[in-house]
Amino acid sequence: MSAAPDFLDRRGWAWFLAIGGLLTVAVPLLNAAPAADSALRLPDYLIPLFGKYACYAILALSLDLIWGYAGILSLGHGAFFALGGYAMGMYLMRQIGTRGVYANATLPDFMVFLNWKQLPWYWYGFDHFVFAALMVAVVPGILAFVFGWFAFRSRITGVYFSIITQALTYALLLAFFRNDMGFGGNNGLTDFKDVLGFDVHEQSTRRALYVVSVIAMGGAFLACRAIVASKLGRVMLALRDAEARVRFLGYSAEHAKLFAFTVSAVLAGIGGALYVPQVGIINPSEFSPANSIEIAIWVAVGGRGTLVGALLGAVAVNMLKSWLTGAVPEAWLFVLGGLFVLATLVFPRGLAGLAQQLKTLRRPLPAVGAGKLAK
Repeated sequence: MSAAPDFLDRRGWAWFLAIGGLLTVAVPLLNAAPAADSALRLPDYLIPLFGKYACYAILALSLDLIWGYAGILSLGHGAFFALGGYAMGMYLMRQIGTRGVYANATLPDFMVFLNWKQLPWYWYGFDHFVFAALMVAVVPGILAFVFGWFAFRSRITGVYFSIITQALTYALLLAFFRNDMGFGGNNGLTDFKDVLGFDVHEQSTRRALYVVSVIAMGGAFLACRAIVASKLGRVMLALRDAEARVRFLGYSAEHAKLFAFTVSAVLAGIGGALYVPQVGIINPSEFSPANSIEIAIWVAVGGRGTLVGALLGAVAVNMLKSWLTGAVPEAWLFVLGGLFVLATLVFPRGLAGLAQQLKTLRRPLPAVGAGKLAK
């Protein structure tokens, strides 16, 4: 697989700014400006849905950074997304205050129901947005750093790394299901009221969250492009294609992998934090190994090793999922599996490389012996 261009060229920058501006400005404007009965008005329910797609795109970028460019397939990347979501959910729960189901209770409703007498120590600080925002990045980042430190120093690679990352997210799934963990058990965290003083149910707040999500998606894309265009990015590509040679040349494969894995986890955590206030809930199902496998399918369908492909794959597959689960819900898993098979066998470069692949197929083959006849 060929490497991506070093950075956006002049035409690429123009497209990036044009599409980014259109997504950031036009979508909220089409929801806010036209009259309620206007055919031009974008329905209210589409704003948080599009915001969710942007969060999924950030998650796909985070996986593509390590899988597409460093050859590290993590099948537990949904864990970092969920941890970032829980950190934001804890902040949102603390903002409820005494407005919960249990009047005048200063603890979250689920803690009152379970007869908790005081707030656990690990909930301290989450009544402040700045602290919660730091934890969104710090918690997934620390987990990825510690996990990657042991895994990469032990030279665990390939399918073995994929298996242990899947075991990690499954262990977290089981842990967060427990009521005594203090994270809401099976029900998780929900019934959010406001974020930074703004009602999360107001359409203006939803539009603002959508805009922040799109801007974060653009920032994540640029950060990933900067990494893959740097010397570190070239080392990551070399590790993907020939790790033994990179070690022989004296480069530290462990440090490069650890940096990419940690940055990837932080990006996933940011995506999870933006996702939670838009969907209104975070529960242990986000740790499901099946979710992490689905993320890998997004990247494969879009085209791994091409950051644009990760964006396309995340948005396209989830748009298809939104439509199909409403129209023919029992067919979705079969379609998802079929997409992965097609992406592997028919268009291995994904949607991003499909145009180039079709152009190659249309190119006429030279006639056999034509060169000799011309002489």
